[in-house]
Amino acid sequence: MTADTLEIHLVNSTSSSDVFATVTGLAIDKANSWLLLQADGKTPYYPLSPKEILQPLSEDCAISLGAPGETRVITIPRIAGGRIYLSIGRPITFLLNPGPALVEPSVTNPTDANYQTNWSFMEFTYNHDQLYANISYVDFVGFPIALSLTTSTGAEKRVLGLSRGGPTKVAEGLLSQQQQDGQKWGDLIVKDESGELLRILSPNQGMVLNPALFAHYFEPYVDRVWSHYCSHTLQIDTQCHHGVVSGTVDSSGDHLVVDDLQFTKPTTKDIFSASSGPFQTGTDAKRNAIIPRLNAELNRSVMLHCDCEIPSRNRERYYKNEITNHYARLVHEANVDGRGYAHPYDDVAASGGEDHSGFVNDGAPQKLTVIVGGEAE
Repeated sequence: MTADTLEIHLVNSTSSSDVFATVTGLAIDKANSWLLLQADGKTPYYPLSPKEILQPLSEDCAISLGAPGETRVITIPRIAGGRIYLSIGRPITFLLNPGPALVEPSVTNPTDANYQTNWSFMEFTYNHDQLYANISYVDFVGFPIALSLTTSTGAEKRVLGLSRGGPTKVAEGLLSQQQQDGQKWGDLIVKDESGELLRILSPNQGMVLNPALFAHYFEPYVDRVWSHYCSHTLQIDTQCHHGVVSGTVDSSGDHLVVDDLQFTKPTTKDIFSASSGPFQTGTDAKRNAIIPRLNAELNRSVMLHCDCEIPSRNRERYYKNEITNHYARLVHEANVDGRGYAHPYDDVAASGGEDHSGFVNDGAPQKLTVIVGGEAE
């Protein structure tokens, strides 16, 4: 059982004195009501439903981290679906819609009030059983963030995050990849009004802004995979009570049939988004267990080098094919310890394998430290 509250230490490891945090999530002990922390870092704010859309918050929820090198200690209650939004230069603007529904910042809406703000976030859930926290690049790469969790025994669990120059390395890598394969990886790079690097979008978010981006990119690789499994059997470890299931491509060459379930050939959009085509989850538990494993290994392009078994144990083959999620490849290369969600199912790993996604967790944590700007190199 966790304590009723948890201390989070926010460390300003940037060179700016204008660094702000906003904590959002659903208050578990208040019927999952929307919760934000006020600017004092400890007082909960439960917004009421406004009568009209896009209304301002009635409380100041921008928590200042102070000068470079300073640490701001905040206290949270139990929260589900939590995020700590972080920004440099100015606070993030949050709005309310009827419900209430929180209007969060968007990296795919150029009219959003925060579009030119340098912001990022980390994710967490703090419930009665544990704290689970992670860094995420599923939507975009912003400035570096690192995590350190002090467990119930006093041990430290750490996620080192991007190096200080990590975002620039990712941007440079995308431009280099564009020169190699002609795909517009450089279109994922977003600069601010002064021409400085602001953020790097994931392919999925880049395709939201430009649906023509990466058109038909993954299809040749998928064709090879489907052709391979016309004459080979794919073993999928569901890593749950469904055990290991087997599949082959049917005589039409269009469907991967796993037990009694059919998976159509995914498109590039399906693979990058992980939520459309054959990757739409629903009520079938077995299908829902297969989807993450199939999608992750297509993003990593290991389906032809996995000994016909996924999740693949051959991590050295991740992202080695010329057609792969090069954004994810470069993000992992730029992270100090190689860890961090770079696509929606990046937590998929073979049983007994090392974590690839960049999370920390504990059943009775003492404190969580969030280092804004990343660890010193």
